[in-house]
Amino acid sequence: MHDRRQHLHHLAALATATALPALAAEDKGDTYDEDSILKAATDFFGQTTEGLAKVIEKAFKEQGRPNAYIKGEEAGAAITVGLRYGDGELLMKGGGAARVYWAGPSIGFDLGVNASKVFTLAYHLPNAGAIYQRFPGVDGSLYYVGGAGINYQRLKGITLAPIRLGVGLRAGASVGYIHYRREKSINPF
Repeated sequence: MHDRRQHLHHLAALATATALPALAAEDKGDTYDEDSILKAATDFFGQTTEGLAKVIEKAFKEQGRPNAYIKGEEAGAAITVGLRYGDGELLMKGGGAARVYWAGPSIGFDLGVNASKVFTLAYHLPNAGAIYQRFPGVDGSLYYVGGAGINYQRLKGITLAPIRLGVGLRAGASVGYIHYRREKSINPF
């Protein structure tokens, strides 16, 4: 009995020792590195700026490596109460893609209109279908430098980090959420 326990303990230790490095390697294989994201964002926006590089660097320091991203366009307007609409393509590092539409309301000290490209980093997204939910904005997470802005949206362990370049004529502070959908809708709720 004692020899059997030792043998089982040895097998468990061996399985754990061999599984951990494979898991770590698999994790890196299923996520994007900072250089790949900066190149993809630069290609998408058609330019690179110091601000874009800084917001991507900030996202990697705070959130780590994303496993997906969305490239899209959006338009919005606000006079205290605001609306935002957009659409894009979700690309997952581990394979998989999906068309995504989003809309959402906001309220606060917000005024203006804008139309911009949006490059959204996604963290801990288990599959492409998990994007189709309402993601509330994280208060105080807006970071803006050199013409590029980033903020965070979180729900159930998933974090989204939309990056906007050249935000346009919309300024202020507001709170709200973004509802990501499979189909286009004019309903922001």
